[in-house]
Amino acid sequence: MPAAISLRTAAEGASLEAMRADMLFLKRLWEAIRDKGLKASAGQLVHEDLPLPVRVLRDLLNEGVGRVSVDSADAHQRMIEFARMFMPESATKIELYGQPRAIFDLHGIEEEIEKALDRKVLLKSGGHLIIDQTEAMTTIDVNTGAYVGHRNLGRNHISHQPRGCAAIARQLRLRNLGGIIIIDFIDMQEEEHRRQVIQALEKALDDDHARTSISSVSPLGLVEMTRKRTRESLEHLLCQPCPTCQGRGFVKTPETVCYEIFREILRQNRQFEFQRLLVLAHQDVIDLLLDEESTSLAELETAGWQADSPADRGALFRGPV
Repeated sequence: MPAAISLRTAAEGASLEAMRADMLFLKRLWEAIRDKGLKASAGQLVHEDLPLPVRVLRDLLNEGVGRVSVDSADAHQRMIEFARMFMPESATKIELYGQPRAIFDLHGIEEEIEKALDRKVLLKSGGHLIIDQTEAMTTIDVNTGAYVGHRNLGRNHISHQPRGCAAIARQLRLRNLGGIIIIDFIDMQEEEHRRQVIQALEKALDDDHARTSISSVSPLGLVEMTRKRTRESLEHLLCQPCPTCQGRGFVKTPETVCYEIFREILRQNRQFEFQRLLVLAHQDVIDLLLDEESTSLAELETAGWQADSPADRGALFRGPV
């Protein structure tokens, strides 16, 4: 029976060698499934999704990879068997790591994961990226990190852009960011600078396996682009919303808490009759209440609530024990 190969839109821009490798892999996979199916009895498993180590080989192992190290003997054996059957030219690249030092420590993987989860990404040029991932989109702010003077501002900015584009492309892959992505590049007044930025970004994204689409630079220096969402981002895989702030990521200032306390005291004073109130709050809030906001406390006394003395006032406002 002649085989039929369908090319999806995700193959747009892929090299002939990459498509040929995929075709050979699918052909070998189908032959293995067919042979096993012909020999299998009713109710016997013929094929299932590959385990993670083998999927890594299938999706990421190419000519650009020089070596694959794995510290599990069982996983190593399965990967070797898979490679010999479906990608024999790459089987020699897979090696079993047996040193006493943890393989993640040897290659600094834990540190790289922490960096990939951080909001701020430092650049070798001295600048940095600020990456914020939201439900609707991902925003990336490119900063030089230092003021260099107005005269050389444009030249300095454009010299930073290629490095920033390379870092952005790498972070998109590491974090597996998909959907709508808005990049705020450093101010560029000249059209030539904008064109160079687009070219640098397109070149940096050439090696991205996910499909990307870049629009032109807006007058505000914003680049709108999309990246095909293949799976959950690294942040969604490894993190969850903070149970305290529900992912909002900020706390109220002591001043804000002070004013909330004042409003609550007035609210309680209108509803109930009492002689004393005990306020428990963070020590920074208590210090502010008894120092800079002491005048406001005096105004509360004229509103119908009062402490007998300054010492009594300190006893009624307490920080954590």
